[in-house]
Amino acid sequence: MKSYFILFIFLFFSIAAKSQTIQGSVTDAVTHEPLSGVSITAANTTVYTNAKGLFNVPAAGNAVIKFSMVGYIPQTINPANLKPGDPLNISLTPSSVDLQPVIVSASREGQARQDAPMAISKINSIQIQDTKATALYQLLNKVAGVYMVNLGNEQHTMAIRQPITYNALYLYMEDGVPIRPTGIFNHNSLYEINMSGVKDIEVIKGPASSLYGSNAIGGAINFITQGPPAGHAANVSLQGDNYHYRRIDADGGFTKGKFGLYLGGYVAHQKDSWQDYSDFDKYSANFKTTYDFDSKTKLTTTAAYNYLNTQTPGSLDAAHFYNRSYGSNNRFTYRRVEAFRASTTLQHAWSDKSNTFLTLFYRNNTTAQLPSYYISDVRVAGVYTSSNGQVNDQRFNSYGLLAQHRIDFNFLHSRLIAGIYMDDSPSSYYAQYLTINKDVANNYYTGFTNTGTYIDDYRIKLFNTAAYTQYQINPVEPLRIVFGLRYDRVHYDFNNGLPASNTKYKQQETNDFNILAPKLGLTYDLGNNKGLYANYSVGFQPPETSGLYSSRQLSPLKQATFSNYEVGGWLSALDKKMYFELSLYDMEGHNEIISQLLPDNTTQNQNAGATRHRGIEYSLTYAPVNSLSFRFGGTNAKHTYIDYSEIVNGTNISYNGKTMNNAPTWIATSEVTYKPDYFKGFRIAAEWQHLDGYFTNPANTKTYSGYNIYNLRMGYNFNDKFIKGAGIWFNVLNLTNALYATTVTSNQYGDTYNAAPPRVVTLGISYSFSKY
Repeated sequence: MKSYFILFIFLFFSIAAKSQTIQGSVTDAVTHEPLSGVSITAANTTVYTNAKGLFNVPAAGNAVIKFSMVGYIPQTINPANLKPGDPLNISLTPSSVDLQPVIVSASREGQARQDAPMAISKINSIQIQDTKATALYQLLNKVAGVYMVNLGNEQHTMAIRQPITYNALYLYMEDGVPIRPTGIFNHNSLYEINMSGVKDIEVIKGPASSLYGSNAIGGAINFITQGPPAGHAANVSLQGDNYHYRRIDADGGFTKGKFGLYLGGYVAHQKDSWQDYSDFDKYSANFKTTYDFDSKTKLTTTAAYNYLNTQTPGSLDAAHFYNRSYGSNNRFTYRRVEAFRASTTLQHAWSDKSNTFLTLFYRNNTTAQLPSYYISDVRVAGVYTSSNGQVNDQRFNSYGLLAQHRIDFNFLHSRLIAGIYMDDSPSSYYAQYLTINKDVANNYYTGFTNTGTYIDDYRIKLFNTAAYTQYQINPVEPLRIVFGLRYDRVHYDFNNGLPASNTKYKQQETNDFNILAPKLGLTYDLGNNKGLYANYSVGFQPPETSGLYSSRQLSPLKQATFSNYEVGGWLSALDKKMYFELSLYDMEGHNEIISQLLPDNTTQNQNAGATRHRGIEYSLTYAPVNSLSFRFGGTNAKHTYIDYSEIVNGTNISYNGKTMNNAPTWIATSEVTYKPDYFKGFRIAAEWQHLDGYFTNPANTKTYSGYNIYNLRMGYNFNDKFIKGAGIWFNVLNLTNALYATTVTSNQYGDTYNAAPPRVVTLGISYSFSKY
């Protein structure tokens, strides 16, 4: 009897041991968001985390448990070190050498990079955290082929597969929704982003109109915002620099049951900076809530508010620039911006092969300014007589809808995506004429008088409707083919508030633009993290409302279209320690809208008959050991006028065959980052950025030599249990204190320079905590 009892006890504990499981959660080490789809392997058993990052894996004795996910550094846990019954909470760190990141911007669905037949790059949360950027250009200029032009105080313009331009050739999105409507582009509009609430940035290079519509020509940039953390988490940071820039960031959130909340933002202030008359204030905040009705249905609601109030000193002439005399030629120009956006998205998974989402969105935006670039001098026979300018105000509201359905088929392992988009954005604009007083001897504008006379005063009913589809087939295992098509109807209904006697323009006009944007792409997987892709795509750009209806615009504008042919590929080598990506493109522009600089230093838009943009983009990432990584990226490009002319002093001058102005032939960036194993939490990175010289006028008679600058970044995250979560960083931008301009333009009276900051030294501290 005793032997039976012992046998029973032995069998009981054996069965109990075999039935034991290890439970826990997996989160992102930077954002603290739960990670879905993490692979967890113990012995011969593999399970995956659910939508909330939770897992339950059978215990396998002392067999190690491996956690891995594309885009993250794998982690291994020895179960012998675990306390019985305690949940296992794992934080995975995003990888700095991300061979094939998961992206969402190629189809509005999560997919691996190798499945997207396009040039697309991702800046992940670890790069954002380590950079400690005070403006978005410090992040985006790390991407091969991207030059975000710093115009000061978060103002900017862009160059992606295009010359440096202020025109509507780029689409900026937040969580896949454009932050501005078609027809009301602003080259500065990324100051309407709360950069502290961004967890990832995805950059599509080249036309993406077949999915996203108008303006996605040179590129499209999608800012993926932070979501609620698992459990509870919060962060706060303070920073300042040697030119009186001060900023505080704070964010936090929680998830409890089915509900999650994230709230974050920052306040920035600068006074008495290196450049005269450049004080500014910026307030940004956003929140996101999530509610899981069940495992298949989720509701996400977001809102964002951004306020910018900045003085605008304008550009410098050559004498002031080369003497490092950063004085302003006035003390009255300004820009004030308020931007509010809100959206709610309902997402439902019908099955593993079928998914639908519906997004409703709202925008409210006001931009009021007395712009320095509209100050013009009147000359008669070359002799100065007077100066004038304007004060203007643009407002719009948007009510929109975006819906998409995805279904997978067994036939050729195909996938169909179809969607609709509607954007109703009524807007208003007025501009009033200013007489400006000038001290001619010192080239200084001393004041102005608002005459009360309206230059413009109009209302526009803007309505954009679109339908798109994308069909992907996998006829043989390594080959994927993607067909895309989007139809857009852009409707402008213009009503002039000025009486007919006061304007040479029409009182009322309706304009409709109907556009089809096709795309054909393919990827071919060569195995072992090597592959090729090719695509043909079309981009389109209807004229902006300001270009059609402003009284300053003297010539009518046509819709611009772009045909893009592209091939590329990627490979990894040296035991997956090195990753290389390459793209070659040939883009032809038809009726491309060009900004012509007038003698009074203002601009006028006109269509170029044809342009051509050819280039190569390349990026290399190499991490020989875990503690050391190196990246190098760049683009070599040629931008040419094929059919373009201007009338100068009554003479028609052809620029056919000339290089487009403000088009650098080589842009490059490189960075070395070291995070020593013997000094956990410490990092140091040295960065080089190069901009080649370029012509500053379409006649190719004037040039700017370009620049090389160097940046140094250091930081330390404390791991001591008493101050764990604390951090400190020290950044030096423009380490050698080089004199350079971010952009230069020429007119018949000389060159003007947008001066870049001299050496900037930033010191910051932070504290964060999380609890699961």
